[in-house]
Amino acid sequence: MDITALKESLVADNPPPAASVYLQSLWYDAKRNWNKAHELIQDIPDKDASWIHGYLHRKEGDIWNADYWYTKAGKKRPDVSLQEEWEQIVKAFI
Repeated sequence: MDITALKESLVADNPPPAASVYLQSLWYDAKRNWNKAHELIQDIPDKDASWIHGYLHRKEGDIWNADYWYTKAGKKRPDVSLQEEWEQIVKAFI
């Protein structure tokens, strides 16, 4: 799977079966289902999930919470658009 295939799959009702939980979360986010994206990622205790968690809270506008999760991921809040960050994260997990 590549980023193009993931984007093309957004017309479906469910994420691609081979998608990791990280990509599933990002897929649901792209489908404008923030709650499902957050639900999938919020209880995974690793840096990868924390990165996505930070992104989701940044998107939500909860910057303090976003910065907390970015720090847990060992990252800083990026100075790029949300769309650019989404693509960067997707590429990291493909």
